[in-house]
Amino acid sequence: MSIFSRLFRSRDKPQNRMGSAFTFLFGGTTSGKTVNERTAMQTTAVYACVRILAEAVAGLPLHVYQYKTDGSKEKLVSHPLYNLLHNEPNPEMTSFVFRETLMSHLLLWGNAYAQVIRDGRGQVLALYPLLPSKMDIARTASGELTYTYYRDSEESRINPDSGTVKLRRDEVLHIPGLGFDGLVGYSPIAMAKNAIGMAMATEEYGASFFANGANPGGVLVHPGVVKDPKRVRESWNTVYQGSSNAHRIAVLEEGMKFQAIGIPPEQAQFLETRKFQINEIARIFRVPPHMVGDLEKSSFSNIEQQSLEFVKYTLDPWVVRWEQALQQSLLLPSEKTRYFVKFNVDGLLRGDYQSRMSGYATARQNGWMSANDIRQLEDMNRIPAEEGGDLYLINGNMTKLADAGAFANNQPKEVSK
Repeated sequence: MSIFSRLFRSRDKPQNRMGSAFTFLFGGTTSGKTVNERTAMQTTAVYACVRILAEAVAGLPLHVYQYKTDGSKEKLVSHPLYNLLHNEPNPEMTSFVFRETLMSHLLLWGNAYAQVIRDGRGQVLALYPLLPSKMDIARTASGELTYTYYRDSEESRINPDSGTVKLRRDEVLHIPGLGFDGLVGYSPIAMAKNAIGMAMATEEYGASFFANGANPGGVLVHPGVVKDPKRVRESWNTVYQGSSNAHRIAVLEEGMKFQAIGIPPEQAQFLETRKFQINEIARIFRVPPHMVGDLEKSSFSNIEQQSLEFVKYTLDPWVVRWEQALQQSLLLPSEKTRYFVKFNVDGLLRGDYQSRMSGYATARQNGWMSANDIRQLEDMNRIPAEEGGDLYLINGNMTKLADAGAFANNQPKEVSK
């Protein structure tokens, strides 16, 4: 047994904990709003970030490849995993929906789980997503990880009330996010619950601010003593309170005057606060602000570069996390040295049409891309090999310095008469 295994035999089960006194949990925040994975999704910025990342990962082409003896790779369509990952992981879901669901779990809970159904030879037959909120991870006496899934009455057919299912490590596809022990990820929502709670509080404040349109507008000034102030206030609010009654003509009696008052600065600044919270939430998920609708600092000159940075610095780490988890959990031990799983992000990294054509021209003229290589990247049909589609060409006026003058030296010399 390795030192790592001996170390973890005596440790507690994996959990979202740092030390013994500080635990990251969902729940109350300093803003007074309750934040969990469901209430957080009601915040537009959180919903937008989760949707962008989930759809980006779900929409990428996912293939199984085989290493070749010459060092190249070959797409392995015949492998049983290819159809599961690329088309249909189970009879009820497409690959897009399956990956979108698991990615949303990963972004909200910090972990994504799927049950792996295998045949007698160990080959994967189907993958079914599992809710992270119902999953518990523990260790056996021998140090092996075990997964316990708590089913409710709708999921359990054996027990109409409830039920638990014990799953081995090889029966679960687990994609953990950033975590303290490297085994269980912690939730970005729980880590940033105060920032999300503040966004929820400002949104609620803004709704109530506009719902009570007559409240900050001003005061009614009476020249004498008001006999029934409650009746006057209720009469005014009934006719003029609320955004639907804005700009109505006010009728005053008994010499009363309406004195408008300005909006207090702390109320007038809540829009700036809301805008800042949008950037704060985008920062949590590392999503460029222009992708969630904030175009204040974006322009035609930098928005393409920001999109490329999104692929490189935001999407690529998630893609690598997915690829390695799929290879570790789904490939048999005998297959891991021969096969690998890979997302194709080349389509997202392509520039505009003019930049692509310029790059292709350089590659074609310098002999490291053929016409079919270029057509394949542009999703075009191949040119038959007999028509020169696989030829690699170079400029005829380029040669090595050592070969300069070689052509002239090889010419037959004229015999002088």
